[in-house]
Amino acid sequence: MKATAFAPASVGNVAVGFDVLGHALEGPGDRATVTLNQTGAVRIRSIRGVVDGLPLEPERNTAGRALIAMLAHVPKGLGFDLELEKGLALGSGMGGSAASAVAALVAANAALRKPLPPDVIYHLAMDGESASAGSRHGDNVGPMLLGGLVICPTEGGPVKVPVPEWLHLGLVHPHFVLETKVARAALGGPWALSEFVHQSEGLALVLAGCFQGDASLLRRGLKDVLVEPRRASLIPGFAAVKQAALDAGALGASISGAGPSVFGWFESKAAAEAATLEMAKAFAAVGLGSERLVSRVDAPGARVEACVV
Repeated sequence: MKATAFAPASVGNVAVGFDVLGHALEGPGDRATVTLNQTGAVRIRSIRGVVDGLPLEPERNTAGRALIAMLAHVPKGLGFDLELEKGLALGSGMGGSAASAVAALVAANAALRKPLPPDVIYHLAMDGESASAGSRHGDNVGPMLLGGLVICPTEGGPVKVPVPEWLHLGLVHPHFVLETKVARAALGGPWALSEFVHQSEGLALVLAGCFQGDASLLRRGLKDVLVEPRRASLIPGFAAVKQAALDAGALGASISGAGPSVFGWFESKAAAEAATLEMAKAFAAVGLGSERLVSRVDAPGARVEACVV
């Protein structure tokens, strides 16, 4: 009993929804193959791909920890052997740790005779994500599971938000690593109540803009006044890259997840493609090479690619 699944990259936070809002990306992702065993344990057999040196000890690995949490929900004595193929770099701001957990869980679930419901898989994926991020949050795993733009609560299941077909993302990933734990450490200290009010207003406008397909509402709302100011200095050239996106017509631009990738939302694929060229030039100006990615915001989520039961 064996299955292989793919989980896509994602944009966490989406500027206005720290730890509770995210959307999937077309293109890169992680792939996991899970084979059921009768040891009652999780064993990581191999890890290959774009990342070296990831721990093979299951409790220290996001995919391994997610599968360990899954053991409590499957018949006693059942275990999992995992082979992981990393397509996403860690510390990229595109959900590299979360994708491993989601791919492993989706593969394992497909191999079970009685698959677990989606809401359970969502919470198990957050358990796995905590191995890397140091906390449970669903803004990456939710959109990876459902696809598109997703509200990711701490209790209950994720909620998909409809988005207009024309809405595209342009993202530039610099050749620079920013560890999630470092980025989260920058968020200590007090905030003013007025900042929370402003951020809440932005989140409400973005959600309303998505439901109504109204670009003007998205432009008014897509501004991070809480997190971005505290993390901007961790990303070389961030201010210039963000301004390049805005100058090229972005509805809004900010840090993708914990960074260092920078994204913008655009009214067309062509606009996103043109903007990423300018954003990449801004990173080059501070000596950083980069990779460009353009995707629908309503991108597909995880998928089972093969299953032998």
